[in-house]
Amino acid sequence: MSRIGKLPITLPANVDLTVADNNLVTVKGPKGSLSTLVDRDITISKEDGTITVARPTEQKRHKAMHGLYRSLINNMVVGVSEGYKESLELIGVGYKATVAGNTLELSLGYSHNIYLALPPEVKAAAVTEKGKAPLITLESNDKQLIGQVAAKIRSLRKVEPYKGKGVRFVGEVVRRKAGKTASK
Repeated sequence: MSRIGKLPITLPANVDLTVADNNLVTVKGPKGSLSTLVDRDITISKEDGTITVARPTEQKRHKAMHGLYRSLINNMVVGVSEGYKESLELIGVGYKATVAGNTLELSLGYSHNIYLALPPEVKAAAVTEKGKAPLITLESNDKQLIGQVAAKIRSLRKVEPYKGKGVRFVGEVVRRKAGKTASK
């Protein structure tokens, strides 16, 4: 039995989950609505505020889908009830970030500024405090989408190992290299 797949999902009081006859799972809550299409072999049952995901056989494909769909449904439930937040910091001289509407403008040491159009589901905020690195905070109810947007922002200027400059997640540990030593 899948360790993740067999765990029940508890529904908060303000979240509603519906399963259509074509296995389309829709979750509605205070932070919006999300839906995903579940494989037709996987069965989803709802009883007394808990959701259980079951598989029909012990085939390798069914085992793989069991934990996957349980995690996806749980991420949707958490997303519409609490939401997800991701923070990135820009470390480097002259690195800046500003948000105008749904566009993120980044100055990352290139000869030009980078304009990144954000999806409408993702809300961004940029904070610059004196003496600290600029901070970009992303908020959304879709865990997969916010992770993809954060990874895209990070890929625009990855952290280099010698000086540690670049875009990184808050709390990310970067292994530093020694570099060349001066010789006589």
